[in-house]
Amino acid sequence: MTSTPSDPTPEGAVPPPPAPEGAVPPPAGAVPPPAYNAPPPGYNAPPPGYAAAPPAGYAGAQPPLSDSDQRMWAMLSHVGGILFSFIAPLIIWLMFKERGRFVEEQSKEALNFQITLIIGYIISGILMIILIGAILFFVVWLAAIIFGIMAAIAANKGEAYRYPVAIRLIK
Repeated sequence: MTSTPSDPTPEGAVPPPPAPEGAVPPPAGAVPPPAYNAPPPGYNAPPPGYAAAPPAGYAGAQPPLSDSDQRMWAMLSHVGGILFSFIAPLIIWLMFKERGRFVEEQSKEALNFQITLIIGYIISGILMIILIGAILFFVVWLAAIIFGIMAAIAANKGEAYRYPVAIRLIK
């Protein structure tokens, strides 16, 4: 196809779509809007002297916890064990295991004790058939409260506490 003087579109160009009915045509000699131009390189870069933001969802290396924070989180892992079973010590251990040795050791100790208690509750549930399970359930529950409070007090003082009866599955 060759271009003729009566054909205003150059060769290979696509003519614009027809205007919808009722549309007002642009005034004669109007300049079309400019095409989108990409921003220059470094447009969204941080100003000099500032670090770029980490990607979304990246926690990065966290600073170590202070001694008082370690004591608080260690105490909460023991108290959380009384209130929420193994969930609280597990969450505290996973969140703070690399930020302080004391909180890591105490949350592992609380987690191991809570796993031992779950095993005790399961055994007492099975033994409920012969009624000794009700007594065992009460003993396990009482041990959970007494040893949990003792551990929380020791952790709050900054002393390492070892539960007298605990299967240490998590080392």
